[in-house]
Amino acid sequence: MNSSPTASPAASRSASVPAPKVHRIGRFAILRELGHGSIGSVYLGHDPVIDRSVAIKTINPRLSAPEKRRYEQHFINEARAAGRLSHPNIVTIFDASSEGETIYIAMEYLEGRELAGLLDSGHRYAPEEIAAIVGKVAGALDYAHRHQVIHRDIKPANIFMMADGEPKVVDFGIARAPNRLPSQSDAGAAPFTLFHNNLLGTPCYMSPEQALGRPADARTDVYSLGAVMYEMLTGSKPFQARDTAQLLQSVAYKNPRPPHMLDAAIPLPLSEIVMKAMSKRAEKRYQTAREMARDLQRYLVMEKRGRRLLKKESAVARQAAAGPLRHGRRMLYQAGGLAALGMIAIAGLQLMLRWRGA
Repeated sequence: MNSSPTASPAASRSASVPAPKVHRIGRFAILRELGHGSIGSVYLGHDPVIDRSVAIKTINPRLSAPEKRRYEQHFINEARAAGRLSHPNIVTIFDASSEGETIYIAMEYLEGRELAGLLDSGHRYAPEEIAAIVGKVAGALDYAHRHQVIHRDIKPANIFMMADGEPKVVDFGIARAPNRLPSQSDAGAAPFTLFHNNLLGTPCYMSPEQALGRPADARTDVYSLGAVMYEMLTGSKPFQARDTAQLLQSVAYKNPRPPHMLDAAIPLPLSEIVMKAMSKRAEKRYQTAREMARDLQRYLVMEKRGRRLLKKESAVARQAAAGPLRHGRRMLYQAGGLAALGMIAIAGLQLMLRWRGA
């Protein structure tokens, strides 16, 4: 995978120590380093048994004992959660093991960029691209949920955009799965995770129930995906604050401005899908990621149908302008009818979303 492990502020003192040269990990030959952070490194490896490239994620052996235990648990849980899943939009885990002091995960090598990097660089997607990408991620999450895996940290950094434009959900380190190792946060002791004062999730994208330290279910991932979609549509995060505590208060109790109110060019149906996914009350959200994926697919179908109708309308109008006068009115009436059908299609989708949210 073309990324480095998530860094922890507590582990930063170890980052200045250079890592030793690595030539082999387990059965994998190491070709080069793809990235590194204070927690560990990611290498491009070669699997001689299957003859394929793999990404090898490792933990920095120089971490303190408590940090090492924490991230070892993170690695094991990632392998156990993602290892039970096989989906085209979820990163594939091939192997997880330890060799001496080295604990590693061998996974599918991905060529492309994290969605976070793309958004941070100012890249903006067209509305239909956003609907397609988020719809595929929603489909992947629905698959994971049906296999009893809740990701709990959906954010742009954990959505990897392949070179062909396909998204991949990555980093299941804090996912809830039937075979995960129990941790203190699972017992509900504190609403904190591995990365932000122990918060289970990332504040900008976590659900209200996560911000309040309450149990998470599949609707938590739906909320977080809605927050990602919000940022993709608007170019800004749903909530921003000076400190984490204030940010969590906003996540728990405030509603963001609907995307179409920030930018009138954002299609209203997509804005409404986002706001439904991000409802403060879990029972008001999409109850499954599949429901969200279906609404996004309906939008794409309606949008494509509308484009087709507008294309026909333009053709009819050109014929009317070029044809005899006696046929002009009939042609213009047909063009008007096609335009009305396109408007009805979009209005129908908007009504459908409102009825579903009622």
